[in-house]
Amino acid sequence: MATECLDKKQTIDLRKKFIGPSCKVFFSHDPLKIVRARGQYMYDENGQQYLDCINNVAHVGHSHPAVVRAGTQQMELLNTNSRFLHDNLVLYAERLQATLPDPLSVCYFVNSGSEANDLALRLAWQYTGHRDVITLDNAYHGHVSSLIDISPYKFHQLSDDEHKQSVHVAPSPDVYRGKFRADHPDPALAYSDEVRDIITRAHERGGKIAAFIAESLQSCGGQVVPPPGYFQKVAAHVRAAGGVVIADEVQVGFGRVGSHFWGFQLQGEDFVPDIVTMGKPIGNGHPMSCVVTTREVAQAFMAAGMEYFNTFGGNPVSCAIGLAVLDVIQNEDLQGNALRVGAHLSRLLGGLKETHPLVGDVRGPGLFVGVELVRDRVKLTPATAEAQEVIYKLKEQHVLLSADGPHRNVLKIKPPMCFSREDAERVVEKIHLVLSEIETALNMSMPSPVHLENGKNKSKLPEENGVQGEESHIKHIRT
Repeated sequence: MATECLDKKQTIDLRKKFIGPSCKVFFSHDPLKIVRARGQYMYDENGQQYLDCINNVAHVGHSHPAVVRAGTQQMELLNTNSRFLHDNLVLYAERLQATLPDPLSVCYFVNSGSEANDLALRLAWQYTGHRDVITLDNAYHGHVSSLIDISPYKFHQLSDDEHKQSVHVAPSPDVYRGKFRADHPDPALAYSDEVRDIITRAHERGGKIAAFIAESLQSCGGQVVPPPGYFQKVAAHVRAAGGVVIADEVQVGFGRVGSHFWGFQLQGEDFVPDIVTMGKPIGNGHPMSCVVTTREVAQAFMAAGMEYFNTFGGNPVSCAIGLAVLDVIQNEDLQGNALRVGAHLSRLLGGLKETHPLVGDVRGPGLFVGVELVRDRVKLTPATAEAQEVIYKLKEQHVLLSADGPHRNVLKIKPPMCFSREDAERVVEKIHLVLSEIETALNMSMPSPVHLENGKNKSKLPEENGVQGEESHIKHIRT
């Protein structure tokens, strides 16, 4: 079957005509037309190969033959909803639960990360009888209405009048740019105390906390890694207020962090969420997701008297694909690969920090790495335009990268888990060359040693750290 029958201009014209204008594409100035992919590589209509550092969805590699075969074979036999008994559903649930702490034992299968997080809120509301939700600044949990309400990454675009009074925003536990930084004696305590204070204020207004929801590591928020012990302390405050803790693993689960299968496990064995949501990598691109919770929460949800049914969630094909993904992660030691290659990647990127003034911070475990670009290492002025320049220049070098965070100045590296040491070296070498070109054009040089460690800077962020004017600041570099 043909995979490409239109020329690129026809594809663009038809997209403009029939697809919603708010549905954006990567590299909007010159979008890519990708017609096939395999492993960590994507190919355009001309056969040009691109190294994919963006797709944490194709978790075990694009078009992995074992995953394709599992889905195809099951589709030839049966695909129906979960109201009929089928072994794939229960076998997959059993396999998935084995990767989680014992209290997390009941699965609800759905189709996307957004559906999973929406259902997690319903579970929390029913179990606690409360309505208020605490979220983190710059968080993103999905695109349905209930999740836009708890996604400051999106709802900051709305007016204050449009914010729900039952939603409370805690500071992102960012020890590089946030309110409490690496030089603070106990940033985990300081950030968790912010949550405690939010609960107190909510109670004073008559609110009651249903849930605290957070990505185990913030992705769209800028690859933020919470300080050790943060979630334990937050959980104590939230549970004392009668709420539950939801860990959003949609971006970071299934071994991506390397040392553990789940991102929340980085905090230690003494932290177990009440609800975990997952998506994206679970089906290697197949629309599949899941909510896992405790028996107590599940029983309370059933006690509401409303049957829960999802037409496609947990269908035999999805579960066959999910089983195949787990098999590939295990058989090809992809979690171990994330640990080894991720460590190598972080070491190489750390070297860039020593030689490039634009590199302010390198952070993240395994194959979930962020490189924050700044114009000034003391003021932490976001290098937003420079970050955009990097990703466009890398595209010209056939490496696909994205930039995110509240200032769009954090380079995100979250490739398929088959990413190799050679791939890491290629990416870092390309970033090095592009940064050198930008810094030369801007006449930038390394700061004096006193400015190298952000931890020494105890001043508040200056007001001029906004991101207006970046395009004019760097447009002379564009070719």
